[in-house]
Amino acid sequence: MLVREIMTTPVVTVRRTATIKQAVRLLYEQDITAAPVVDTAGRMVGIVSEMDLLRGEFGANPRAFLRPEALPTGGPPALVEEVMTPRVATVGDGADTLDLVELMITTGVKSVPVLRDDELVGIVSRRDLMGLLAQGDERIREDVLAALRDCADTASFGAAVRDGVVELYGSGDERSARIAGLVARTVPGVADVVFPEGLVS
Repeated sequence: MLVREIMTTPVVTVRRTATIKQAVRLLYEQDITAAPVVDTAGRMVGIVSEMDLLRGEFGANPRAFLRPEALPTGGPPALVEEVMTPRVATVGDGADTLDLVELMITTGVKSVPVLRDDELVGIVSRRDLMGLLAQGDERIREDVLAALRDCADTASFGAAVRDGVVELYGSGDERSARIAGLVARTVPGVADVVFPEGLVS
């Protein structure tokens, strides 16, 4: 499965000169946890997350401190560019989703912007990936059958799905069965593909 098949597009972005309050409101209203930050030309210059925006937004309550000198000093940041992460982990839209998952695991990031050349074309979050895994078997079966119908070599195959595992059946030869297996594995939510005994050796 390729990243472009699962990414969210168009991308909700925030200007680097936006205020913290504007960015907080945007992320909250869009129900997202992070957004790419762009300059006036629309080029991505960073990414800002909920955690970034929370820094300094809640003033200290003097009752929480035993000694007055323990109170923090200095005002909170005012603009997104002051709290954004400038070095952004990105992935190409033609990359394999497995590579994206590995990137998220190794870096700990929750959202990864997707580029085509140097253009921002999408974003993938952990929530997007969890949504794929949570799809019901009937939806997966419908998507597998649709994908199989799109290929002349596999149009005659049927499918049954249980807990994300696709069983392919049909009257095709071993070559067409192998192609059907490859096609089925590209469908979001498919955990594995199996065949009746003897269809593929």
